[in-house]
Amino acid sequence: MTQHSRILTLHPHDNIAVALADIAAGEVDVATGVTLLQPIKQGHKIAISAISAGQNVLRYGQTIGQATADIAAGEHVHIQNLGMGEHSRDYAHARDAKPLAASTKIRTFNGYHRADSRVGTRNYLGILTSVNCSGSVAKFIAEAAEKSGLLDDYPNIDGIVPITHGTGCGMSGNNEGYDTLFRTLSGYAQHPNFGGILLIGLGCEVMQIADLVGGREIRADGALRYMTIQQTGGTRKTIEKGLEELRSIAELANTASRKPAPISELMLGMQCGGSDGYSGITANPALGVASDMLVQHGATTILSETSEIYGAEHLLTRRAESIEIGEKLIERVRWWEDYTARNKGEMDNNPSPGNKRGGLTTILEKSLGAVAKSGSAPLTDVYLFGEKIDKKGFVFMDSPGFDPCSVTGQIASGANLIVFTTGRGSVSGYMPTPCIKVATNSEMYARMSEDMDINCGDIVSDGVSLNDKGNEIFEMFISIASGEQTKSEGLGFGGVEFVPWQIGAMM
Repeated sequence: MTQHSRILTLHPHDNIAVALADIAAGEVDVATGVTLLQPIKQGHKIAISAISAGQNVLRYGQTIGQATADIAAGEHVHIQNLGMGEHSRDYAHARDAKPLAASTKIRTFNGYHRADSRVGTRNYLGILTSVNCSGSVAKFIAEAAEKSGLLDDYPNIDGIVPITHGTGCGMSGNNEGYDTLFRTLSGYAQHPNFGGILLIGLGCEVMQIADLVGGREIRADGALRYMTIQQTGGTRKTIEKGLEELRSIAELANTASRKPAPISELMLGMQCGGSDGYSGITANPALGVASDMLVQHGATTILSETSEIYGAEHLLTRRAESIEIGEKLIERVRWWEDYTARNKGEMDNNPSPGNKRGGLTTILEKSLGAVAKSGSAPLTDVYLFGEKIDKKGFVFMDSPGFDPCSVTGQIASGANLIVFTTGRGSVSGYMPTPCIKVATNSEMYARMSEDMDINCGDIVSDGVSLNDKGNEIFEMFISIASGEQTKSEGLGFGGVEFVPWQIGAMM
């Protein structure tokens, strides 16, 4: 990127630039000679040449929409004069897939080695519910365990996590909604960040405990117990029985301790939320550098939020390892076009009001910045929401753009680490998987430093290189995976962010 004074031009073909600070009307940019016709807020777009109505507006050298009115050089470019317009993409499947050179350095983190050969970054006990109707009892058990000091004798366990949700019944037992929830619950039950699981149902729900556990081994270590409230004899008896089972599971989970593991055992879920005009300039491309570094060490990185790659999916299909993988991604995009249409929505229902206040205008612009998180590694496969990820390298998992829901899917798919870039500021955490918060701009970082782990605003303010910032993020991955707490963990987040994707009619 080329920096000109207090505005930034990201590509030689761009007809807009981005303000690096609040700029007053009448100021002249020394590099382009453009006079600002209106005051421009930091992160917002400025026309650096005249743009005619109907003409494509370019950022990153890519189309982010079409001018809905004539725009003069120096004018603010945003919702008042920029819309989606018609757009097409040349998917060119697998054309640009170039393997990254494997790292010659041997790096490790200290994790929990599980019986199924996966490695956890945390060692929690989980109380997993099959249905909303067992959610309160799950919380009662967790509260009773805390009051009794159950974990005092088990120093290797990080805590007890009740996983409750709002579904599991009032749904079809034979459709994609059921299958999605089944994958999600199964994925959490097997997650390497859990040293053991207590699974609780009511008894009469659609998502039957017997179906979740029947006919297959869920955990190779045997650290899973299950019961239904109806069969056990009601609330009080279930709490008593649950405490007994938790203690039994804790005996097994406490035998685990942190030991060195190769970086290849990390599986990173990548998210962005509360994005702004800096997201695609600082935090997201810096994360892309760190993602590539993980891939070079043999690890797995996951990009998701299908509705927020819309308009930029061609950048991923070109990096697909095969035509078939590229077509799998486009099949999910087409599914989303149909899904939104039949529910009377539209794919450009993004960006959010907060995104727009931060300078983003169309989903095309937001998506181009979001895809920067993925770096340059080839796309090795595409997975359904919560589907177990069984390949190394950079992959895509289908999900909504709603952050808690998308992270829930990534964790169900196996992510043992989450990283979350944000420009407006996000406060959330996702037990059992630690979440690293990365700020796109220094102003927000200073204002919300108690919630942010890393500041990427210094890429603009201090000239820190993307490579150096990517390396800083990579090193934090190793520290957090080895047990260092994230800001969100220190604040106690993670109790309400389990949000399964509900697809289909509620009956």
